[in-house]
Amino acid sequence: TTMESTTSDTCSVPFSHNSSTSSSNSPPQAVVVMSPCAACKILRRRCSPDKCVLAPYFPPTDPAKFTIAHRVFGASNIIKFLQELPEAQRSDAVTSMVYEASARIRDPVYGCAGAICQLQKQVNELQAQLAKSQAEVVNMQLQQANLVALFCMSQSEQESPQQSMDDFIQSPSHSNGYQIGLNFLEENNSLNSMWEPLWT
Repeated sequence: TTMESTTSDTCSVPFSHNSSTSSSNSPPQAVVVMSPCAACKILRRRCSPDKCVLAPYFPPTDPAKFTIAHRVFGASNIIKFLQELPEAQRSDAVTSMVYEASARIRDPVYGCAGAICQLQKQVNELQAQLAKSQAEVVNMQLQQANLVALFCMSQSEQESPQQSMDDFIQSPSHSNGYQIGLNFLEENNSLNSMWEPLWT
């Protein structure tokens, strides 16, 4: 009886050891902890990403984004604005609200309007500089055209005396006179050759 009990004890021990090792080797189940969005974390309320309107636009990694917008507009107004807009426009609306809130914090008097006026002033100054540069370009083009015209006129004036002399010689009336003058010179030469023996 004692031998059977000892055998049963020795058989039962490995069984229990195998069961413990098998349970320890099983992978632990992953526990997913959903982090609340920055808005719900600041407001200290429960956040379900499927139902929270603010969760897609105020991630928990950027709490300052909601802090700035909440300081100027308030959480209830932000939720109301987003609920009235379609989902395709909500991201741009959040960006606009954060920008306007930042401008209001920097400049409590003028806020976003002051930044817009400053940018409009810069645009007007750049447009004036552009118009001035364009006028200078047109003026330089006119000066270049005038210089080219003067150069062409000077070239034509240098070539015109020789051309006028050629035209004068080649004209019919003057060419006849020129031919007559040549004939007269030839006749004088012949007369001189005739009178030469008499003088000698």
